[in-house]
Amino acid sequence: MILDIGFETMPREDLESIVFRRLEATLKRVYANVPFYRKTFEDNNITPADIQSLDDLKRIPFTTKEDLRQNYPFGMFSVPMDQVVRIHASSGTTGQPTVVGYTARDVDTWAGLMARSLAAGGASRGDMIHNAYGYGLFTGGLGIHYGAEKLGASVIPVSGGNTRRQIVIMKDFGPTILTATPSYALHLAEVAEETGVSFEDFKFKYGIFGAEPWSEQMREEIERKLNLTAVDIYGLSEVIGPGVAIECYEAKKGLHIFEDHFIPEIINPETGEVLPYGETGELVFTSITKEAFPVIRYRTRDISSLNPEPCICGRTHVRMNKVSGRTDDMLIIRGVNVFPSQIESILMDMDDVEPHYQLVVDREGKLDTLTIMVEVGERVFSDEVKHLQNMERKIVKNIKEYLGISARVKLVEPKTIARSEGKAVRVIDNRDL
Repeated sequence: MILDIGFETMPREDLESIVFRRLEATLKRVYANVPFYRKTFEDNNITPADIQSLDDLKRIPFTTKEDLRQNYPFGMFSVPMDQVVRIHASSGTTGQPTVVGYTARDVDTWAGLMARSLAAGGASRGDMIHNAYGYGLFTGGLGIHYGAEKLGASVIPVSGGNTRRQIVIMKDFGPTILTATPSYALHLAEVAEETGVSFEDFKFKYGIFGAEPWSEQMREEIERKLNLTAVDIYGLSEVIGPGVAIECYEAKKGLHIFEDHFIPEIINPETGEVLPYGETGELVFTSITKEAFPVIRYRTRDISSLNPEPCICGRTHVRMNKVSGRTDDMLIIRGVNVFPSQIESILMDMDDVEPHYQLVVDREGKLDTLTIMVEVGERVFSDEVKHLQNMERKIVKNIKEYLGISARVKLVEPKTIARSEGKAVRVIDNRDL
């Protein structure tokens, strides 16, 4: 396949002209076909014709996950159901699932975006992709799968689970690209070690990991344990699935957003004000090529920032920094805002700490308490109690100094914290809020 990568290196002026034409068409479509959006426009005394430039986009109110839930299951679709060939849905772990639909053209668009993503992440025709993302209603597995086939690569649709069997397949089949959540990638490394197999004996060149925030320290851990170059990919079902943005393997300095399909904004999550390039806030997306399920100014709740500088790889699209957390993941501990990724960075900077941790939040009386459960290596756990106590004190001290909060730390033996075959469960909040 010859990838249509002309958009990725297009001069900004030409790109913005195409983006605005696609935005105009999308706004007309949702105004005509989606009652929610038509009412939103009418309530704010605007029509699609009032949006005369990309800067005017901020005149349109945001769309939230709650809006999608209130129109469950198909109320946000902008085409008749006989044109919908695919339906996906979020896991619904934080409430009613959100349902998304695709026309045949949407599926082809998505496959093309994923092919571009995989190519940016180091894959090419002739590679074999070990796809350990979950298949089913979750968009990860099938998104990678269709993109791999569009690229012309071989794909092993292994999905999540059966981890020991996956290690055997890696050894016997010789895949060259690994796709999975970062937490599951580390679990694969752990199981390989248990079975006496080294990733150094495998043929992996690149790993494309996403679906959950992960730190630079975790990247280093993954690259060391899996003997590959780790690349971050970003997407969400409500926008299209994976394939919204990805790092290039050449630089790994921010994720290239495919702006010919998605308009990114960064806003102040409290006020909704659009923030300039470089400032950190909540990521907002408008999809401009989706037929069945376009979203206008969708609040992702992901925390990031945007960088407009061209990359050494030649791409001119805006880059987003790695997601550092979520506004709805954010813990407020005695008035201090804390993201799990901040604690992860502190833990991963320490020797002898394993990349498996969990944050447990409780309320004792009127005060919130944070307990950090973190695994240490077998050798350390078998060491004298005094050494473990010193490690705990050091972690407590570092968290206090860097984040300004007091936390309890409990070091636990290897494999104590439950492993996930999908997104890792980092926070257990026992408060009755």
